[in-house]
This record gives sequence, C-alpha cells and structure tokens, in this order.
Amino acid sequence: MTATAIITAEELAQRVESSLDNIRPYLEADGGNVRVLEITRDHIVKLEFVGNCGNCPMSTMTFKAGVEEAIRKSVPEIKSIEVVNLTHL
Repeated sequence: MTATAIITAEELAQRVESSLDNIRPYLEADGGNVRVLEITRDHIVKLEFVGNCGNCPMSTMTFKAGVEEAIRKSVPEIKSIEVVNLTHL
C-alpha cells in the first residue's frame, strides 16, 4: 500500500494557474487570455476565454493544443476541462 497525499482545493487551483501561466504569454500576444471560473469537487476545471480568445475561430485549436495539454500535463488529477464560452467545438 502506497501513501498518497491528499491535494487540497487550494493546491489544485495553484497548480492549474501555474500551468496556465506557462501559456498565457502566447494568448496575451494575440490579445486574449484564459480565466479559471471553477474547479469542482470532481476535479473538473471550468474556464473562460477572454479578450480576443473569446471569439477567435482558432480558439478550439488553442484549447486542445495549448490550454488542455498544459493543464493535463501539469495537473493529472484533473478529470475534465471545459471552456464555457467555446462555441467552435
């Protein structure tokens, strides 16, 4: 039996924000950004694209190749990632 550390909601939020900080400069260069709205008890992250990312036709690709990948790589405990204003999926 291995000991597993219990991750607090605050630690999870910090790790998600940290993973997003790695890609934010690229989003900001195009006049956009991403905001964490909620991390549920079930480890579902709800995001919102802001600025130019909110209505960019490339936002689906940005989400899949950038945002989602960054979070999943850094925070494998996250089960699902949703963008509330992503209409191009």
